[in-house]
Amino acid sequence: MSILDALEATFTNMSIISSITSTVFIILLGFYLRKRGVFGEDFGKTLSKVVLSVALPALAFKSFMQPIDGKTLSQGMSVLIWGILIYIILIIITPFSYMKYPKDKKEVLAILTTFGSTTFFGIPIVGAVYGAKGIMYSSIFNIGYRIFLYSYAYIRMSGLKMEVSNIKKMFLNPIVIATFAGLILWMVQDFAPMVTVKEAINGVVAPDAATIQVAFYRIDQTAIWLFKPLSYLGALASPLAWLSIGATLGSISFKKAASDKTSWYYSFNKVILVPLINLVLLAILTATNILPVDHIALATVVIMMATPTATVAASYAISFDRDALLASNASLISTVVAVIATPIWIALLEILNQVGLFK
Repeated sequence: MSILDALEATFTNMSIISSITSTVFIILLGFYLRKRGVFGEDFGKTLSKVVLSVALPALAFKSFMQPIDGKTLSQGMSVLIWGILIYIILIIITPFSYMKYPKDKKEVLAILTTFGSTTFFGIPIVGAVYGAKGIMYSSIFNIGYRIFLYSYAYIRMSGLKMEVSNIKKMFLNPIVIATFAGLILWMVQDFAPMVTVKEAINGVVAPDAATIQVAFYRIDQTAIWLFKPLSYLGALASPLAWLSIGATLGSISFKKAASDKTSWYYSFNKVILVPLINLVLLAILTATNILPVDHIALATVVIMMATPTATVAASYAISFDRDALLASNASLISTVVAVIATPIWIALLEILNQVGLFK
């Protein structure tokens, strides 16, 4: 397929276009409602708590309620390995982007560049575009992210040794628990006791549905009455996250943040350069068959890395007085840039898919 054909196929794909417009329109709605005063000052924070403690855990766990096959398992393991390797790579190379800055500022910028808002910003977008498989890959990818965010980033930003409280945050976070529980259940389902049921598709059992055997805990087939509320909660993740992002943008003075040239330079590195590095390296690893990934796995990683400043990383900077103003400005500008750049990344990834570079 030629590039022109790929462009036409991409921009006539209503699934892709509607995912992009949904993201942008709902973020703009949140921005508008905050500016009009419909959303209060802390409304964005309240929404984000609902998303992080309820909707995303439900979404993550639900994504693993699907059959296992060799290809998906292989892709999942590739994503897991890459999710650990890429943070080691970024920890090493990001400081070189800020060599002209003083040592303290260089370290802060490097950490903010390494860690993006993969959970709150990335997963809802991946889920909207690539469905359950994308959510599953993004949840697996985030395992490495959380390990380094709550260990390396904390130690470097605080100047202290690792605390027990951060280890608890790492492993007792609802999203982490849901991810590990779902991942384990997904991987061992062929060895669990089986039950025979009529196959449900999207939570609906047709009168002429085929009979299948599944693990007893596959609630998408064996306990639809439990799977349905989980699905409804998971479906809240994307719209609530986007409303929260819009409301947060509407609460901050863009004019002041926009005057900081460093924040723009950082945002380019975070939203453009980091995902581009991932794209190039994964293309090489796939071409050489060292760590091959398919289109959905690749797209998941790139979109997860094209996210703005991680809230936790920015909080570290503010809590430990490490260029708090810079962190706040960088967070705002990178969010604006990410809102603009994400649809472009999605379109570019779909073009690569249409051309056939990643199967």
